[in-house]
Formats: sequence, C-alpha cells, structure tokens
Amino acid sequence: MHVVSSPGQIELQAPGPGTWILDKVHVPRPFSRFQAEIHPPNLAAGFRMGARRYGLLIDTLDWRMVNGFAYFSVPPAPQAEIPDRFQAAEDAVAGKIWRDDMTRWAQEVKPAAISAHLELQRIDPATLDRDAFLSHLDRCREHQQRMIQQHHEFSIPAMLSIGDFMAQVSEWTGLPLGEFLALVRGAAPESAGSFLQLDRLVEAIRSSAEAQVLLKSDTADGELLDRLASMSGAVGVATLAYLEIVAYRLLDSLDLGSPYAYEVPGVLVSGIRSAVENGPPASSVVSEEEIVRVRDRVPAARRETFDELLGEARLMSRLRDERGLYSEVWAGGITRRAILAAGDRAVREGRLAMAAHLVEGTYAEIRAFIAGSGPSADELAGRAEFRATHDSDDVPPFLGPAPEPPPSLDGLPPSVARVMRAVATAIDALFAGSTAESEGTIIRGIGASPGTYQGTARLIQGPADFDRLQRGDVLVTSTTTEAFNIVLPLLGAIVTNSGGLLSHAAIVSREFGIPSVVGCRDATDLIPDGAQVNVDGTIGEVVLKSR
Repeated sequence: MHVVSSPGQIELQAPGPGTWILDKVHVPRPFSRFQAEIHPPNLAAGFRMGARRYGLLIDTLDWRMVNGFAYFSVPPAPQAEIPDRFQAAEDAVAGKIWRDDMTRWAQEVKPAAISAHLELQRIDPATLDRDAFLSHLDRCREHQQRMIQQHHEFSIPAMLSIGDFMAQVSEWTGLPLGEFLALVRGAAPESAGSFLQLDRLVEAIRSSAEAQVLLKSDTADGELLDRLASMSGAVGVATLAYLEIVAYRLLDSLDLGSPYAYEVPGVLVSGIRSAVENGPPASSVVSEEEIVRVRDRVPAARRETFDELLGEARLMSRLRDERGLYSEVWAGGITRRAILAAGDRAVREGRLAMAAHLVEGTYAEIRAFIAGSGPSADELAGRAEFRATHDSDDVPPFLGPAPEPPPSLDGLPPSVARVMRAVATAIDALFAGSTAESEGTIIRGIGASPGTYQGTARLIQGPADFDRLQRGDVLVTSTTTEAFNIVLPLLGAIVTNSGGLLSHAAIVSREFGIPSVVGCRDATDLIPDGAQVNVDGTIGEVVLKSR
C-alpha cells in the first residue's frame, strides 16, 4: 500500500497494489456511501463483459472508492483467456459486431430499461408502510445495480468506433482532434437535449393560449409544472409524458447523492420556456463542406476507409450518452426518491435535520435507521457536509507508483492491436485534460468544439445554481455528465476543469455546434462569475475580457 498526499490535500491510502488514477471526470465530488458500495463492482462487471466480447487484453476497469473519491486501475486480462480474446477481436472487427450491439440497445435493451424504470417510478414510496417500503427500497437498489452494469456493458461499443476514427484520422491528417471530431455531430439527438416527448410538449403549448400565458407568468416553478400537467387536452398529456421521462433523472452526477430534476423544477421550466420560445433543442448538423475539408487532408488511398470510419462513428454516437441516461442516471434518481421519502418521515419525527442526509448512509445503515437505530442525525449531517465542501482537487491525482506509459501494441495480431488502440485512444480522450499552463487573462485547455463565442461566464457548482443560467451564458464548471443535458440548450459555450475530447462536455458542445474548451484544470478558480469571456474552441483558450 502507498500513502500519497501533498500540502493541502487529504491523505489517502491506495486501495491495492499498483497505480490508481483519480477519476475527476465522473466523480468531481465524493460519492455518497450508498452509491460507493454499489457502483464499483457493477461497473467492473459490465465493463468486463464488453472487454471479453471485443477481445480486449484488459480485464476491466477496476474502479474503487477511496474516502468517496474514485480511483481506477486497468488490470490485464487473465492469461488463460488470451487465445479466446484474440479470436473475439478478430470476430469483432470482421463482423462489426458493434452494429449488432447498437441494434440490440435500440430495439431491446433501452425499451426494457424504460419499462423497468416506469414500473418502479409509478410507485409512490411515501404511501408505503415500513415493510412495503423496505421491499420497494430493495427493488430500487437491485434495479440500480443492474442499470450500472448495463451502462458499462455497452461502454466498449460506445467507445470503439469513435476511438478507431480518432486514432486513424489523426495519423493521416495531423488536424486537431476537436476539428474532425466535429464531423460526428448531428448523430446523437439526446446529447443535444432533443427527444420526442419535449417536441410534443412544445407543439402542445404553442397551440394553447392558456398554456403560453401560464408559462410566461411568475408562478412558482413546481406549481407551474403541476398546473401544466393538470390541464385538459394535449398540454396535460404532453406534460405528463415529458415529466415521466425526465423528472427522476439525476441532474449533474452519477451519484444518487445529487438531486433529480423534479427537485429543481426551475431547470425543467427553463428548458421548456427555451424550447417554446426558440424551438426544441436540436443537433447542429454537419455540412458536406466540413466533411470534404477534412477528407481532402486524408491520403487518397485512405479516403474510402475514412468514409467508412466516419460512418461507423456516427452510427454509434447516440450510444455514448444514451447508455447512461437510460440506465443508471434514471435508476439512481428513482432510488434517491425512495430514500428521500424515508428521510421526510424521519424529519417529521424529529430524527433527521434534512431528508437528503439519509442518502449518506450505506444500504445497511439506511435500513437500520428506518428501524430506529443506525447512524445518528449528526453523523449523517457530517458526511453531507464533507461531500458538500470537498472535491477532487483536494486529493492526489494518483495513488501508488507514478503512472507508466501503456505497453506497446507491436507484435499483436492486427485485429487485437486495432481494438486495443481504438479503446485506449477513446479512454485517453475521455480522461486526459490539458497540460498547457494558464497565464494572466488567458485560461488554456483543450479545444473540444471549434468556433468562438463571447458571453457571460456563469460558474455552476451544482444543481442549486442551475436556475442562474440564462440563455447564451458560458457554462464554467468542474465537469458535466449526461444528466446535464436538460440545461445545455441554454448555453452559448462550455468551459470545464476536467475531461478530454470525449468527455461529456466535449460531446454535447459538438452536438450543439457551440465552442467548448475542456480540461482547463483551473477554469473555476480563474474565471469570476459574471465575467465577460471569449471562448475559442479551436485553439483551446478562454480570454477574460472583463471581470
């Protein structure tokens, strides 16, 4: 074991031998104890299934929680499985099996997940007696574990095609990755916050003078949603259908310690108002001229392969966000709703200061607390305070020995080398931030979505800040997840501390066709809230114009 710390950082102990890398992209703040219990083993199980199916020479992502923070290592595949892995990689490339996975996701897995979510969601946990509630909590937890595993079972097909495209086109053209990754935009509607239920709601409100007056009124956000949902005719039906899909999605995290959308109704109301006034959000469709400009940089002998790689990357794009949105992001919100119902009862009984504090317990502690024992209210409040006041900047970037370069792929069978290179490229593009140093009024990161934009910087720490977002603002935050998609249509540009070219912020900014600079490391420290900034997503710089 290695203990690593530096001045001002929390001292942590490595969870096992070898090097462990901090995951700041998915876990910018410590996870709740409930989530920390169930997330790592189910993530590893799902990822392992994908690694075997595609013939990767890694076993899984071994993702561990250390004092609430996520660290991961990448153990090799068991030696006994290597011959089968070689064959699986050859079969995967020859048969393009990611297409089969995309079809299975769209036609079987996603619809089944939605049905399972809705079945649990239609049960009001506040109406259940203790025994029925505990049974419901068990079902929610089991469902959430399945959804975490499901999310990561599809991680390899979600990453492989885009990683293959990146690795090969980068070598052929020498272009900045963000420039040619923009060619994939328009293929993932939900990454731009676009889906059928919102389209129908917008159409219904635009056809109803009563609904439009209500939407423009100063009615409190929660009441406004309730009144829209209770209206007769198309507006009420469309509102209920929209809320059924989005209301219990976690807003800014994969952790049920974060609120779901209905807890912050202003986010939903702002999104509806924006869609009604400006049209439903939609991907910015790539033009033929943009494709030709990159294609012309590709050697002539490789252009047919370029077309094929771009087609496969576009085909698989929607899976990157959808696998989270329709798996654990939604399941986590349903579990949180159940725990909050128990927390509300405890608050009324004088046993808890805030209902949300109950999510700070482990599964066993929550059950014990409901039965009258378990951790004290003060202990749960202390855990909530720790999570609220600490983030991934407070802990070391790795534990154990310093990271080493990945092993060479030379000498491997061509199909194995190809899938390994593609997935490694995608993982690196997900996690690797910029090493460029900021100076003065210039904040440097990675240009993830080309173009420039000048606007008002809005520092967002979490969902409680979402109602401060105005249309055209520049979102400045630590990181984003799929759950942010509800508010993203409001934005003019995105700037993040963490993440790389395949981080969520990079993906959605390209879908919207708005500039983004990611992986800046210090953006939230250097950019004041309300400052005027110029975001250059081509060169990866943010310039402070005024404070």
